[in-house]
Amino acid sequence: METKEPSRVSRRQFVQGCSTAAALAPLAACIGWSTPKAWGAESSGPAQRIRSLNEGWLFGGRSTAAALAPGYDDRDFAHVTMPHTVTDLSWRNWSPSTWEDLFVYRRRLTVPSAWSGMRIFLHFDRALASATPVVNGHSLEPHAGGFLPFDREITSIVNDKENVLAVAVDARWLNVPPAGSPRGPEAVDYLLPGGITGSVELRALPAIFLREVFAKPVDVLDPKRRVEVTCRLDAAAALPARIRLEAELRLGGQTIARATKSAQMEKADEEFQLTLGDLGNVQLWDLDHPHLYRVVVTLFVDERPLHRFAARIGFREARFAVDGFFLNGSRTRLFGLDRHELYPYLGFAAPPRLLRRDAEILRRQFNCNFVRCSHYPQSEAFLDACDELGLMVWQEPPGWQYIGDESWQDLSVHDVEAMIRRDRNHPAIVIWGVRINESRNDPEFYRRTREAAKTLDGSRPTSGTMTPSSRKNWRQEWHQDVFAFDDYHAAPDHTVGIADPVEGFPYMLAETVGQFDYATGKGFGMKYRRAGDIGQQTVQAIYHAQAHSRAADHPRIAGTIAWCAFDYASLLNAYEAVKCPGIADVFRLPKLGASFYLAQVDPSVKPVIEPGFYWDFGPQTPEGPGQQAAIFSNCDRLELFIGGKPHATLHPDRANYPNLKFPPFFADLKLDGSAHPELRIDGYVGSKLTHSRSFSSDRAADRFWLHADDTDLVGDGSDATRLAFAVVDKFGAQRAFAGGEVSLHLNGPGTIVGDNPFALEPNGGAGAVYIRTVADRIGVILITARHSSLGAGMVQIRVRPKRNQS
Repeated sequence: METKEPSRVSRRQFVQGCSTAAALAPLAACIGWSTPKAWGAESSGPAQRIRSLNEGWLFGGRSTAAALAPGYDDRDFAHVTMPHTVTDLSWRNWSPSTWEDLFVYRRRLTVPSAWSGMRIFLHFDRALASATPVVNGHSLEPHAGGFLPFDREITSIVNDKENVLAVAVDARWLNVPPAGSPRGPEAVDYLLPGGITGSVELRALPAIFLREVFAKPVDVLDPKRRVEVTCRLDAAAALPARIRLEAELRLGGQTIARATKSAQMEKADEEFQLTLGDLGNVQLWDLDHPHLYRVVVTLFVDERPLHRFAARIGFREARFAVDGFFLNGSRTRLFGLDRHELYPYLGFAAPPRLLRRDAEILRRQFNCNFVRCSHYPQSEAFLDACDELGLMVWQEPPGWQYIGDESWQDLSVHDVEAMIRRDRNHPAIVIWGVRINESRNDPEFYRRTREAAKTLDGSRPTSGTMTPSSRKNWRQEWHQDVFAFDDYHAAPDHTVGIADPVEGFPYMLAETVGQFDYATGKGFGMKYRRAGDIGQQTVQAIYHAQAHSRAADHPRIAGTIAWCAFDYASLLNAYEAVKCPGIADVFRLPKLGASFYLAQVDPSVKPVIEPGFYWDFGPQTPEGPGQQAAIFSNCDRLELFIGGKPHATLHPDRANYPNLKFPPFFADLKLDGSAHPELRIDGYVGSKLTHSRSFSSDRAADRFWLHADDTDLVGDGSDATRLAFAVVDKFGAQRAFAGGEVSLHLNGPGTIVGDNPFALEPNGGAGAVYIRTVADRIGVILITARHSSLGAGMVQIRVRPKRNQS
């Protein structure tokens, strides 16, 4: 199946009157093929000359056709850095009316003289929802779809002086996945603030170059394991051309295997295959030791080394079977969460540091081994971090329930193709979602998406989430490899219900818990707001524990992916346009629902004690947490003390949670709190005291907490870190329903991105902003944060220079 490519109107002009040798002669020197920098400094992707275009943009707001012309007066435009969202956002109360329009971005650019004779491309990581680049008044082919990269060749329309790049971004509700439904933004359970939401680059490449390399490990558990390498070449030189490809498997500076192939290139877009064998005892990629290698392919034309492409890979066998999931031959239970990539204040325009941080939170803080990227392809920065951390991934195309007309479906099939072409070298990805999330069955449409996936990558299974309605006739209308079910139903005792798996196919849970109301068994009325009902907050972690334990009762269920990691912007079952099924809030700050996940780690790594309640005797809990108060811990025994006196000895509830490695503990904590007693919990592993935590109910001793995730940033104008703050008790535990206002003041080469001042009460006493650098400025950022009644804190962040560009 062919992927539709952008038109290359400059190809013929580039090679007119040139022989292959003449067209290629200066290019090896220009690309500096033998220097480490030009070889990508061991980064993935093609080696090339790259100029970041993230800085120096002018944003003109709502667009007119005149604003795309080279001579347009843009002096009044705002200076912005990519990635960028077209409207200012708070952390709540987003409204599509603020971004559903046409917008224009402009930028001047020059092509370095050293790039003479090379092919010049614009590269966009993503732009939502449709983007049309215009260079020196020449309109290029529009790109529809907001979550995947695209390139446009501009070789024939740039000059050696100043060029003007304008980009028209259409952020309206278009007939483009995931949008298009006649119902408008309420038809999709996540909001879509538009903009150029990824990075932009100017790239220079030789006349013939390696467009893609897919390095597929095969039979990795067999001594005869190998890597099948598919190289896709793109040529604007005169053809046929005699080429040679050399592939190497590398670990650091060591070359483990090498293969070479000589061939005649006959077509402008052509694929060639090589096989790397005799690999020896390579180390496998697994959850605890995610070993990574590089496959480096060098292109020779007329025996001149012209171009190089590096792909990072891992050796692992990920197999879904009727009796479960097996990683490298060992049965492994999938334990994970679904993730949205929306951020407060930023929308989808988050820099790589924040994207990578999400993977770290999921793997190291929430102890997940699996994440489902819902419901669109998520960023390369996030996937790179998953590769490095041992976090397995389900990647899927944009969509939510709605399937549109023929043109909509064509775009969706293209999304599947583009997603797989970009991401198939990531060892963390173990399954492709090729159905629109929770959509009706459409056999012909899903035959096309599955065919696209299997053609481009036959090494991974396909799936797509099924609901009770789509499950009814699944045998006639379902044609994937793994049956993934969104299981939202209550058991007879009004707790989490888990359906029996279907027969004859691998089976997993792609969603469960969410905002489903298990007490009534009807609807999705639960809102796990930190500022909301305390009774709802305290059952969230229990529901998640029930879901994972009860699914494990079924040996055929490969694992449970629960809904979801983080709260996100939505208009469905939301509060102030924030939907609250996450175990963490939009700022990625854990809620009570996270306490179950926080405890699912071996105590030798980190002993954990996480109450599923607030130690508070306020209006919602005048008698304390109650008689069945949950405490999540990886200890063997807990000793509770109230007011310094022994209160209870607890053991994990293995009877009701038999399939959890670390089940919850339950305590009777209904008591008179008028004296503001303190709670102390001591945790023992065997006979050894390994951890102790204390909690104060006396609000008079509360204090202000302030924390920056990073104290070292890059001065590129887009790098940013989270600055979090909260009201905590005297021992550092979060205070329930705290109020007040946080005012922020910044000195140095940075900016505050977020609400300033920040009112704490709407988010239950906690919040965050981002601290972003300023382009081409270095030094020290000093931030002072002052609570309206609890004093101030101070954070210092160093800003270092950005790397020189190639």
